[in-house]
Parts: sequence; C-alpha cells; structure tokens
Amino acid sequence: MSTGGNGGNGEENGTEADDGTEPATGFDPDPERVERLREIADDVRGDTSESKQLANILYRTSDLYDEDEDTSPEEIVRNVKFILEVTERGGLDR
Repeated sequence: MSTGGNGGNGEENGTEADDGTEPATGFDPDPERVERLREIADDVRGDTSESKQLANILYRTSDLYDEDEDTSPEEIVRNVKFILEVTERGGLDR
C-alpha cells in the first residue's frame, strides 16, 4: 500500500508548485482513499481511549487526501502529538 503522492513513494514535496505559486504537498485529492481511511477509523473506534485515538489519527490522515481540507503532513503530526499529549494528561479538563 502506498502512502501517497509523488508516484506513491510517500515523500512530501516541499518545493514550489509547477506554476511557482504555492508549495506542492505531494498529496493529490483522492476521494476513495478518504472514504477508505474514514471507514477504517469508524471500524476501529471503540470504547477505549486507544481505539478513539487511532480513529482520530486516521481521520486526520484522511484530510491529506480530502480536496475540501487545507492541511499539511506537518499540521497533522502536530495535531496527532496534541491528541496523544491530551490523552496522557487524562483529558482536556485536567
């Protein structure tokens, strides 16, 4: 299974887009991949905090391929770290 963009090699492209206007992420919109990742997230989500964490991470990852979302791998990594830190602390209320 490839991880996305740039011919499926999983590398992000931090250079400018071909027209020089904005950086290319290397993750082209892929509605089928979005749907598949979100279905898996729904399947693994359960009552445990670990299963909820994994589902949230899969949902965030699916945003890379959703044409309606504006995110980057770096933003997702930051978000995943936040999810893990909040869980480690015992939730947002603590």
